[in-house]
Amino acid sequence: MTSNSYLSVKALTKYIKRKFDADPHLRDVYVTGELSNVKVHSSGHIYFTLKDDSSRINATMFRSQASKLSFKPEEGMKVFIRGDVNVYEASGAYQLYAQTMEPDGIGGLFVAFNQLKERLQKEGLFNPDFKQPIPQFPKTIGVLTATTGAAIRDICTTINRRYPQAEILIYPTLVQGAGAAPNITENIYLANRHGFCDVLIVGRGGGSIEDLWAFNEEIVARAIFESRIPVISAVGHETDTTIADFVADLRAPTPTAAAELAVPNQQQLYQQILHHQSILHQMMTSKLNFERNRLTKLQNSYPLATPERLYRPFIERLIQVDLSLQNATKLYMMNEKSKLQAIDSKMKLYSPVHQLTAAKQQLAHRTQTLTNRMQQQLAQNKVAFTNQLRMLEALNPLALMSKGFSVAYKEENVVKSVHELEKGDVIQVTFQDGYAEAKIEKKRVQKEGEAK
Repeated sequence: MTSNSYLSVKALTKYIKRKFDADPHLRDVYVTGELSNVKVHSSGHIYFTLKDDSSRINATMFRSQASKLSFKPEEGMKVFIRGDVNVYEASGAYQLYAQTMEPDGIGGLFVAFNQLKERLQKEGLFNPDFKQPIPQFPKTIGVLTATTGAAIRDICTTINRRYPQAEILIYPTLVQGAGAAPNITENIYLANRHGFCDVLIVGRGGGSIEDLWAFNEEIVARAIFESRIPVISAVGHETDTTIADFVADLRAPTPTAAAELAVPNQQQLYQQILHHQSILHQMMTSKLNFERNRLTKLQNSYPLATPERLYRPFIERLIQVDLSLQNATKLYMMNEKSKLQAIDSKMKLYSPVHQLTAAKQQLAHRTQTLTNRMQQQLAQNKVAFTNQLRMLEALNPLALMSKGFSVAYKEENVVKSVHELEKGDVIQVTFQDGYAEAKIEKKRVQKEGEAK
């Protein structure tokens, strides 16, 4: 054989795949087995092995089919699978491609219900510690249900009959179908944002598990758990139990029962009021009789019969205390007056007026002393001035000139010697009563020892 006689692995695999494609029994197969090696890929595809006691087959469920599952496939779960068998060319292995999957023995919805219930229970959503009390006398009741069903009619009729004082606020809500769960959730949050209601009734009438399935959705359960307004669940009939019933603050078996739990019975309240009124009347009558008898006994007692004897010692004591108080007050006032007088004397001694008077007297004394000294100094200066004036008068050249003396000036300089003059000089001769100009015609120098 030549090399051309051999098939490639790819060609052989394609040949086998065509065989699988051509076989009508492998296009639509129903297989039951136990899940093993279950892996949910981030893409949404589910890869697992389907096995029984003697065989196993690899299987895949793509995201488009896996998203339709109402439960989460788990290890060891027995399931019914419908799909087709074909070859995965990359590995050359055949495997089962699952189209649908149902749990063995119980429905997928029931499995999903139990899975969600177990998970939420572990998170504490069913914990009784988180249950809010239902107000005893609500003013406004919010009802989240379909406006076309019998449930809304039963709820409104029951509330109006039992407690017409309460106002009913209806939030029209889808309670069945694909959009039911988001709509229930949205209306629960909306009612909480409004804050008008004291309690919410969330529910609907009876139906199959598929019809009630919206109340098993996780988003509805979390909306009920997060509601600040207490929630009464009223889903289906008494035998129907949903996740909402476990999360709600109070579970009612039917919508009518929810209305009965939400409001008190007006007639029962009235009967209770009458009953309490009767009991209160009896108690008050008994109490009045008791107090009346007690008052009679007290009025007839010795102290109240002669009350003045009862308080006479206190009056005498009061008089003594009053006298003691008056004496003590007088003594106290005298002491305080003496202290005040002593303080007043000290105040006068250190008074600014006293100090100001002393300062004025000292100022007057010093002013008088200064005046006397100034007058003495002025007299002394006056005597000295007179002496100086007399001396000046004695030395005054004008006085000498009055005796016939004169003074000669040459060019405004006093001529003191004949040597300062020359023939022809013009001089000014000053007399007591004026001056005259003269011209030197002749000069003669006096010799030593010569008489003038």
